[in-house]
Amino acid sequence: MKASSFYPVILTQQVVATADFYMEHFGFEKVFEADWYVSLKMSGNDIPFELAILDSTHPTIPDAYRTEVKGLILNFEVDDVDAEYERLIRGAKLPLQLEIRSEDFGQRHFMTSDPNGILIDVISIILPTDDFNSQYVEEVWK
Repeated sequence: MKASSFYPVILTQQVVATADFYMEHFGFEKVFEADWYVSLKMSGNDIPFELAILDSTHPTIPDAYRTEVKGLILNFEVDDVDAEYERLIRGAKLPLQLEIRSEDFGQRHFMTSDPNGILIDVISIILPTDDFNSQYVEEVWK
């Protein structure tokens, strides 16, 4: 398959609040807006990132799936996770779900959550310990 785009769609009954959250705190911009659907894009990167917000009760969703999203983590890899911690947790007072820490497998990260309870993992890549280093297929750190 050759895809021209790939992006998550968050099912929620809080379409406006969810879109506003990602625009305010993560730099997304609206590219389409209806009362039941908002398409967001984060520009300024080599590849623009997209995220969509959809009313979970909309008729385009099959009846059996008209529920709010559960069990999802959105990862944001950033250059300076400590600066983002200061900005998002200390500055913006977003909920802290996992305290900032360095992991042996090669991440320094913290977790917050959006208005729907979706976990957001903010990550900087760090050198893994020797035990994990051999498990990497490609070099992901500098």
